[in-house]
Amino acid sequence: MPELPEVETLCRQLKQVILDKEIRSFEIIDSKLTAGEGLEGRRVLSVGRQGKALEMKLDDGDGITILLHLRLTGRLLWQGDNNFSFPHTRFTISFPHGRLDCIDPRRFATLSVQKTGFSDFDDRLEACPTGMVVEPLKDFYASRLWEMARRRKIPVKSFLMDQRFIAGIGNIYASEILHEAFVNPWQKTDLLSPAKWQKIEEATTSILNRAIVCRGTTVSDWRDLFGRKGEYQRYLKVYARQGRPCPRCQAAIQYMHLSGRGTYFCPTCQKAD
Repeated sequence: MPELPEVETLCRQLKQVILDKEIRSFEIIDSKLTAGEGLEGRRVLSVGRQGKALEMKLDDGDGITILLHLRLTGRLLWQGDNNFSFPHTRFTISFPHGRLDCIDPRRFATLSVQKTGFSDFDDRLEACPTGMVVEPLKDFYASRLWEMARRRKIPVKSFLMDQRFIAGIGNIYASEILHEAFVNPWQKTDLLSPAKWQKIEEATTSILNRAIVCRGTTVSDWRDLFGRKGEYQRYLKVYARQGRPCPRCQAAIQYMHLSGRGTYFCPTCQKAD
């Protein structure tokens, strides 16, 4: 599933391509999707991101907003001069200078057209109402994390990935953040000190921003808006590195399940307190 760096990459690329451009047509190809009618002739006023979801606001007196969550295998592809039809395309948005396709083999991506934006965002899109969750690129502070987590007794990795608390972090980056911060993924949140949360804050800010510069992480099917692989997989230290040496201490990276998710960690650098 595309995580915050991948969706932020799409957001920034879309701004360069479709901002202030007029929608010529909006074609729903997959009958599982129902939104998209009546959007022809509207201009894209802004493109934003909330957690793992994309928001495209249109120039309409009612404040119409296109909301898209790519889920497991969804991706967006911009086609300029090329009009090739890819398998598993679920919808297309045509502009005067090209076409935006949503390609999604497993058909899990969700699309919604609303009048109020994220405040009433369908919870199936993993909405994060303003003020209720932490946005890692805006208000990710150790003191706030500690205050949110100190009354909960859940593994810290589960906390980082819970979209009710923090918007946009998934399995790849949670594993990398905790390794960078020397924190055991199974450590209970109520036992983590403010100093540990400070390390998590610093690791999160550093890793996510570096991953955005690299246009995300491609370990399977992630591609950016122009069909290119991300590059952050070159810098992964634990994720998908089971049995390989930890770059800090040379201990073998281990793989176990935590709350149903595969978890990579260093048994030496990330010992529980």
